[in-house]
Amino acid sequence: MLLEKIKTPGLSHLSYLVGSGGKAAVIDPRRDCECYVEMARAEGLEITHIFETHRNEDLVSGAPILKELTGARVLHGPNPAGAIKYADTAREGEEFEIGQLRIKVLETPGHTDDHLAFVLHDAAYPDGPVGVFTGDALFVGDVGRTDFYPDRKREVAGLLFDSLQKILGLGDQVILYPAHGAGSVCGSGMAEREFSTLGHERLNNTRLQFETKEAFIDFKVEENHYQPPYFRLMERLNLEGGDAAPRVMRPQRLSLSELEAVEVDHLIDVREPLAFASGHLPGSMNLPVGMISAFAGWFIGESEKIALIASDEDQLEAAMTHLVRIALGTVVGGYVGVVPAAAQGRTLRTIPMIGTDEVAQRLAKEDESWTLLDVRDADERAQSAIEGSRHIYVGELHTRYRDLDRSERYTLMCASGMRATVAAGWLASRGFENLDVYLGSMGAWSASSS
Repeated sequence: MLLEKIKTPGLSHLSYLVGSGGKAAVIDPRRDCECYVEMARAEGLEITHIFETHRNEDLVSGAPILKELTGARVLHGPNPAGAIKYADTAREGEEFEIGQLRIKVLETPGHTDDHLAFVLHDAAYPDGPVGVFTGDALFVGDVGRTDFYPDRKREVAGLLFDSLQKILGLGDQVILYPAHGAGSVCGSGMAEREFSTLGHERLNNTRLQFETKEAFIDFKVEENHYQPPYFRLMERLNLEGGDAAPRVMRPQRLSLSELEAVEVDHLIDVREPLAFASGHLPGSMNLPVGMISAFAGWFIGESEKIALIASDEDQLEAAMTHLVRIALGTVVGGYVGVVPAAAQGRTLRTIPMIGTDEVAQRLAKEDESWTLLDVRDADERAQSAIEGSRHIYVGELHTRYRDLDRSERYTLMCASGMRATVAAGWLASRGFENLDVYLGSMGAWSASSS
């Protein structure tokens, strides 16, 4: 028996390859899906089934592409929003043989209406299931979000509660295989671990310890989640079936003169925030490689043209790979090196960093032309905030920057300064000039007060 977990960095997406007796199945494949074929062939396995736990909102499914590559059958849950064009509908209780393995379908709505869990049985262990692929219903340390149906908040939260009881009823010995790990936008309370059992979750996952269904529903209804615009794009592509990823993930190299001449919607600097703040090309915004999956979907549209700026070739490749997995923009090329641009006589723009003392002095002056702009999420803000600061979530600046006065001064802050630099870079690319970043941000402020 083979069971391999494939982790997609940035998205914290977890997919799986299981196989036995010359046959294999893939659960929740990503868009760049050749890796599953290569892994299966290396083990002498033929991929015959592809199981999707639900229509993803945060990444492009590789199921239709993998189907073309292998001829495998794709199974998806009942979908009231419309039939998944590349998949057959799987129903409660259906079973599928993969060598000595048997995969049984559970209908588990709540996170989405079409959500399924897939229960793994092994003929060598006849006393019960050995694992369950829970998609976005149950994670290690958390459960799925239920905010995708705003007109049915209490109903879908109740559906998730019932689905969780169905999953937990499989037995404490069952190993948990979720579709995401910590860092995903699909949950905020996930543990750093990517291994657990239903028994461990029953005892330690606080989302499973509400005394009543109504208490669970009340909690879920009050949760705060953000839905970046690209979620709608993912939902459409995963209904219709997305195109295959480019075979080459490295963008075409651009010289400095070519970069300056190319017409793009976004000039994206993917270096680390401090490097960007120290010197960047005018008009560029900052989306560090490790933050692309979380924030690109707020600022970049499906058909918009992008040029990338990076420290090296590996950064360019990593950035393009993250963008391809969420089908955002068209990367027309990449430029390596900002310091060489300065050496060629180009003027670089900087974003100053300031410390706690300077922030405190500005707050004390009550200068109406200056704003301390907190770009953390609402939950962080509710836990602690600096009196006198204004709040706009970093992602929502993609439209709400229009509410700000370009003639005023803004200091951007978050928890440490990372997201604040992303926010400052976006504002700078929109024509704001009087900007700086609170280095250390809320962490530094709290430390100074202790």
